[in-house]
Amino acid sequence: MTRRFDVLVIGGGNAALCAAISARRAGASVLVLEGAPKFYRGGNTRHTRNMRCAHDAATEILTGPYTEEEFWNDLLLVTGGQTDEQLARFMIHESKDILNWIVEQGVRWQPSLGGTLSLGRTNSFFLGGGRAMLNALYRTAEELGVDILYDAEVIDLNIEHGMFLSAQLKQPVGGRTEVRASTLVAAAGGFEANIEWLKQYWGEAADNFLIRGTPYNRGAILKMLLAKGVQDIGDPTQCHAVAIDARAPKFDGGIITRHDSVVFGIVVNKHAERFYDEGEDIWPKRYAIWGRLVAAQPDQIAYIIFDSTVVTSFMPTLFPPIAGATIAELAGKLELDAAALEKTITDFNAAVQPGTFDHTILDDCRTEGITPPKTHWARKIETPPYLAYPVRPGITFTYLGTRVNKQSRMLMKDGKPSANMFAAGEIMAGNVLGKGYAAGIGMTIGSVFGRVAGREAAKNARN
Repeated sequence: MTRRFDVLVIGGGNAALCAAISARRAGASVLVLEGAPKFYRGGNTRHTRNMRCAHDAATEILTGPYTEEEFWNDLLLVTGGQTDEQLARFMIHESKDILNWIVEQGVRWQPSLGGTLSLGRTNSFFLGGGRAMLNALYRTAEELGVDILYDAEVIDLNIEHGMFLSAQLKQPVGGRTEVRASTLVAAAGGFEANIEWLKQYWGEAADNFLIRGTPYNRGAILKMLLAKGVQDIGDPTQCHAVAIDARAPKFDGGIITRHDSVVFGIVVNKHAERFYDEGEDIWPKRYAIWGRLVAAQPDQIAYIIFDSTVVTSFMPTLFPPIAGATIAELAGKLELDAAALEKTITDFNAAVQPGTFDHTILDDCRTEGITPPKTHWARKIETPPYLAYPVRPGITFTYLGTRVNKQSRMLMKDGKPSANMFAAGEIMAGNVLGKGYAAGIGMTIGSVFGRVAGREAAKNARN
């Protein structure tokens, strides 16, 4: 702790490790400060399973090409144009090389999952999931000589005129609490686990939010950086939010609490009323809107309703569905008004039009004469037992962050690049994600900008 490092990386997930490895391979001395205990290292990366990267041809694990232009169009669709085009296109172009680079760091792929995920062509899946991917990166970093401290909570950053000088730790390490380095890479995530901060924008509704990932992403580093002159970017109410099981724990429920059954049924609120088109688009392009949709409902609660004909059509989750032999019995178990739920389902069934069901395409199974419509995959709910999942908003990460350029260098409030501060991962994701989400993009942002941030920080330290 008495030495001065070339690069200090704050954070311990995918973005942080990609930055640390990249900087070390460029010849820099690197220290990683992970605020969590070793067992919980890695932030939200522990709960991931795939990454979206552009590629020009099918591979052993991908079923076909996914061009840069198609990736861009998908991003444009989910963000509604709220993205920095220059940075987004840069990320997409760089993602083509990440597929191979990440393997060189010890990460292994497996064939993509099928079913309603529809990701076999676009997304590469980590063999063993996010924790295996994370363990591979840590192993590589350690073998390269990256120093890593756990339980290393940073309580202050010494920054003067856009230049990072040192970081202060909460607990002394080696008799010292100050860490000095020539450059800083901030990769410490968003503020999704800070309920009080969320309530500044969402009000009391935030008390009903569940946090899919780590409880350690409280936004402390982000808050320090913004307070010390770094330019912010992103709407603080925008986030990656999905509908997860209402029975999930407050934190760290992870991927196994997410529900992919929406397209096979209907979704109602506490008044047993539908409130959005469940068949609007292919699920990976729409699953991330359901967290915000549920957040807008009374008491931030909703229920996915379906029947016994579809129980094997989607991946099961940690919690079993709630069942009833009749709609009225199901309503009683959900504490919904039985007459209201029966009317909603009767009206829906009457509106369903004949069609040929195919979950892999935008099929012709739709409704007519009801609002909201179900534009695809609409089939009658009429075969008992009737089933339901209660869901709440599951926040993955927030989009308020630090503005960066193509070198991952933070920009100060006066518009000038920082002298020696870089950012990668969720803490700067708002540059690319103004709103919305498509499966695997978070890992793309972390890997691409982590690699760039590490490389550029090492270059900056040498100069």
